[in-house]
Amino acid sequence: MERITPRTLSGFMELLPGKQAKLEKMMQVLRNTYALYGFAALDTPVIEDAKILLAKGGGETEKQIYRFQKGDSDLALRFDLTVPLAKYVALHYNELAFPFRRFQIGKVYRGERAQRGRFREFYQADIDIIGDGKLDILNEAEIPAIIYRVFRGFGLTRFQIRVNNRKILNGFYAMLGLSEKSGDIMRTVDKLDKIGAEKVAAILKDDCGLSNEQADEILKFIAIRGSNAEVLAALEGYAGRSDLFDLGLSELKAVAANLSAFGVPEANFAVDLTIARGLDYYTGTVYETTLLDHPEIGSVCSGGRYDNLAEYYTDKALPGVGISIGLTRLFYVLDEQGLLNDALPSAPADALVLPMTEDVSKAVELAEALRSAGVRVQLYGEQKKFKQKMSYADKLGVPYAVLLGEDEIAEGKCSVKNMTTGEQQKLTAQEAAAHILKGLAEANGPLILEK
Repeated sequence: MERITPRTLSGFMELLPGKQAKLEKMMQVLRNTYALYGFAALDTPVIEDAKILLAKGGGETEKQIYRFQKGDSDLALRFDLTVPLAKYVALHYNELAFPFRRFQIGKVYRGERAQRGRFREFYQADIDIIGDGKLDILNEAEIPAIIYRVFRGFGLTRFQIRVNNRKILNGFYAMLGLSEKSGDIMRTVDKLDKIGAEKVAAILKDDCGLSNEQADEILKFIAIRGSNAEVLAALEGYAGRSDLFDLGLSELKAVAANLSAFGVPEANFAVDLTIARGLDYYTGTVYETTLLDHPEIGSVCSGGRYDNLAEYYTDKALPGVGISIGLTRLFYVLDEQGLLNDALPSAPADALVLPMTEDVSKAVELAEALRSAGVRVQLYGEQKKFKQKMSYADKLGVPYAVLLGEDEIAEGKCSVKNMTTGEQQKLTAQEAAAHILKGLAEANGPLILEK
């Protein structure tokens, strides 16, 4: 039989158990946080009818999508979680309560060129709030609170949620007589952090056809800086010249005004007029989140308000607001830069029970007693020498090894060894459980380190 060399496809991430455990912890933070805000868990099929997925996509989407035939069916792998959500809401409209709040953490697929930190298969973690005809601005104001709690749950403090409103931008460009070019202008301005003001100005003039005065006015506008109150005050100077601008300003003020009520410190929130988001379907508030000490990573959480989620599948108006975290890329970059906390226990069990006698019945009882107390336990059942058993415990990375030999059985106790410090003591099953849980609590810390 010919042997096949095992390999992982380019653009697909495959983790060893320790790192997978850290990724799972990040997912658990996301699930717990989203649930706190009343979002229902949702899972949509990885494979959809290609016509469903491509309804809103352009030529670039068709190039990247994984598409295949199965019998007479034209199928494709989902390339994001938003399009399947649109189909889901249109399909189940009569069965859902609105506003409909859902979260989803799932893999998506894009057949683009694999490169460092960019994958063809990757996890996205999304939340969306969908309204029926209308959706109150309060929902847009709540989103920064959810982003804040997620990243604090990861153990981070040095991050900033940057917020703008597309109505402000569209209204401003209307004042300059540039409404027809607003999409191209916003896509160009969105590159400001990457290419700088000088190159943005050149593109605005050379590619978008703006005059020197128009380009200068745009750069002056997006350069407005200061505290949130100062930026909003500066925007008031443009009020009264465009109804759309005025509406966007009132929405942005409503979002900023609710910060303290939702528990978001101003240090983690900034009104930033350069934020436009590349996707044209955002119509109101837009969000981008960056790690202040690692701007090279770019946005780690982005999204915004859109007016009609499912226009390709239903004639009902379904406005919404949502955010997405590219979880696989975020995890990869954090790991690459050594920001994941390796001191956190990542073993599949808190304790490994090692029977030291031929009769393992007492070891089984001990394992069950520890599990009943909330300790994750693996029972080692292999007939190996003591040194091999301890080597296994060490390689598995369990925080505690629990030995049960004839002496321990006679005393009604077990020997609990801290695998990090080497400290060992004899305890009853109840004492052992309390000791292990206390040690785990003390070892708890942030999932992500700040350097």
